[in-house]
Amino acid sequence: MPGDDVREAVRVAVEAVPTLPFLPELPARGPGADMIGRTLGMLVELYARVEPSGWRFGDRPGRDTRRARAFLAQDLDTLEEFTQGYEGPLKVQVVGPWTLAASVELRGGEAALSDPGACRDLTASLTEGLRLHLADLARRVPGARPVLQLDEPSLTAVLLGRIRSASGYRTHRAVDRAVVEGALREVVETARAAGAAVIAHSCAPAVPFALLRRAGVSGVSFDFSLLTEREWDAIGEAVEAGTVLLAGVVPGTDAGTGAAGGSAAAGGGSGAAASGTGRGSGTGSTALSDPAGSVSGVRSLWRGLGLSPGTLAESVVVTPACGLAGASPGYARAALTHCAKAARTLVDDPE
Repeated sequence: MPGDDVREAVRVAVEAVPTLPFLPELPARGPGADMIGRTLGMLVELYARVEPSGWRFGDRPGRDTRRARAFLAQDLDTLEEFTQGYEGPLKVQVVGPWTLAASVELRGGEAALSDPGACRDLTASLTEGLRLHLADLARRVPGARPVLQLDEPSLTAVLLGRIRSASGYRTHRAVDRAVVEGALREVVETARAAGAAVIAHSCAPAVPFALLRRAGVSGVSFDFSLLTEREWDAIGEAVEAGTVLLAGVVPGTDAGTGAAGGSAAAGGGSGAAASGTGRGSGTGSTALSDPAGSVSGVRSLWRGLGLSPGTLAESVVVTPACGLAGASPGYARAALTHCAKAARTLVDDPE
């Protein structure tokens, strides 16, 4: 979400999306409030600090770790205040193990992705930190049914060997798909044991739907405008297997701002809304004038796959395409409200 006003962001997250309120992230507050820093603050027995090149692991917790934990505690305190007596789904998010490994440096300056042992340690630390985080959420909002969003915007690049080294002259080797799937499954199973449903989010092209489904996620969140016909079969198989699609069809920034939508973990969106068949629905505020038009591409996809329109409402959640941090506060609220209206059209008129 945009800005640095925690109370206002939580208010919007609870009021604009009453059926799926969420814990917002406000990266404008600085290091530790960003998606990577927030998740690093949750790790157990692993610590990181900010260097000129980005986040880097260190030997002991420093001010950057303390800041990240303080931001999270403040946000949870505020969420607890605004959700007194609430019962229902409540979304929180962490960065998944592979995007984290691609984003955080080891002491020598290379990404943790370059060291298989470091990747295993990182996954284990994240898993334990996530367990504690979900337990804390359960204490604060006893009536919540947690929905955990695993942010993995770098997952496809990890699988294809496209993560660049520190020098920029080469790329790190592609990680074996079985290893990637195993680490994701470890995180997913821990979250599910804590009572959370798990969705995976990526705003990158070529989301590995089948791999994520095998890892055990209940839903996949993606930028709908980036779908191609190559992914249609995987989409159809996912729907038939009961996987929920969180279709990012609403742009994450105001029309004409030229901003790129902010953090991948913000629960919002970036980019122009369009269908995988090339039928766009406009950009910025113009896309918020026609709720039914925002999901026209989803309907077209359903027809192309031969799926029953009656399954749309139970299979699709309408979302922004990626993070809303690059939008104005007014647009962020309007975009979330618009998503709810667009989803309602799938319920009221599935044809």
